[in-house]
Amino acid sequence: MYAYVAFFLVLLTYGMETSYFRYASKSKNPEEVYSTSMISLFFTSFSFVLLAIVFQHEIASLINYPDHPEYIWWFALILSIDAFTAIPFARLRLNNRPIKFAFIKFVFIGFNIAFNLFFISLCPKILQHNPDSFIRLIYSEDIGVGYVFISNLLASLITLVLLIPEIFRITFTFNKKLLRHMLSYGFPILIVGLTGMVNQNIDKILIPFLIPENQDPMFQLGVYGANYKLAVLMNMFIQAFRYAFEPFFFAQSGEKDDTLMYATVMKYFVIFGLLIFLGMMLYIDVVKIIIDKEYHEGLKVIPLVLMANLFYGIYFTQSLWYKLTDKTRYGAYIAIIGAIITLIMNILLIPVKGYMGSAIAVFTCFLVMVIISYFMGKKFYPVPYDLKQIGIYFLIATVLYLLSVYTSDLSGFIKYSVHTLFLSVFLASVYYYEKNEVRRLFRFKRK
Repeated sequence: MYAYVAFFLVLLTYGMETSYFRYASKSKNPEEVYSTSMISLFFTSFSFVLLAIVFQHEIASLINYPDHPEYIWWFALILSIDAFTAIPFARLRLNNRPIKFAFIKFVFIGFNIAFNLFFISLCPKILQHNPDSFIRLIYSEDIGVGYVFISNLLASLITLVLLIPEIFRITFTFNKKLLRHMLSYGFPILIVGLTGMVNQNIDKILIPFLIPENQDPMFQLGVYGANYKLAVLMNMFIQAFRYAFEPFFFAQSGEKDDTLMYATVMKYFVIFGLLIFLGMMLYIDVVKIIIDKEYHEGLKVIPLVLMANLFYGIYFTQSLWYKLTDKTRYGAYIAIIGAIITLIMNILLIPVKGYMGSAIAVFTCFLVMVIISYFMGKKFYPVPYDLKQIGIYFLIATVLYLLSVYTSDLSGFIKYSVHTLFLSVFLASVYYYEKNEVRRLFRFKRK
């Protein structure tokens, strides 16, 4: 069900978030851009909920949940709330209000966890010891895993309530001409989002179909999925960066030396990304404790998955060229090429290499997308990326990782000491090359 959510959330926002950043940052009336975006998303989200309620039985049967049509409208509400609140969240980012943004996000996470613990863990225990408790009025064993979805829905409703001041803080106006421009700008972003979901999720869909039954495809999918999730630290870094960078580069567009600033941002993004890569791979024996031992056979995919996610972040950072020049269609072309690479490589490699083929496919996809985007960006919006220095950092990180592989059989204390030395070498290298820039930064902050 959550795999479907990933695709439908992209559809329901239809690139409006990025369109809002683009037009609000250059408009003389950003409130009109905000209002037009909100009204558009409200009507599409509301219509989606109505359709889901009317056709819930048919949709449930179509996706093999005929006994649970209620899942359909629960998820329709979740999706609609998340799509509608995308613009208020974007406004907080554009207006440099990270504290409120983070607070509401954390409230959502906290309530989602709390509701899950309450319904799935606490309620059954209470009824087990006290069958006549009032809890029976709000809890039914028949719902089962559905409480995961209910918890998500309740947390989303609380998020919506917290955003009400942002939603009603403006005078609502609707500009049809502006909306047409925003939709035209945002449609290729929709294609980018959908193909991005293909690149990140299609392997989990294909593995059960392409691995022979005698090789236990569902177990291999579980191993791959568990190890894929270990890249969460890299994903968190990239997501946090995306939240901050998109409104930043729209706001800085046209400023003096803006391209130099973008190049500097790229370099330090790569440095921090490689630091996360090395931190996880040098201490993989600690990281792997997160997942069950029976999944440890899939640890070999983690270097490729981490690097794939890093290149995905690099691609996003590069994407400013087609967003700032209003050539978003080129972003769609690159994303489609990436999706084709992902599909072909998964189909060819999974039957031969199993889930390792999927890891190779996702890495190759994002690497190729970065290369294509770089050369196209040079033509339309050249940014003087320091490729030599970035290449040096990649080389140092790769050599240190390979050395860690050869020292992985050392005893615990000695191994961790050696790997800590490797990490120190990378940090020392960064300081050696960046010390003048770091010193300038600290002198500026003191002033």
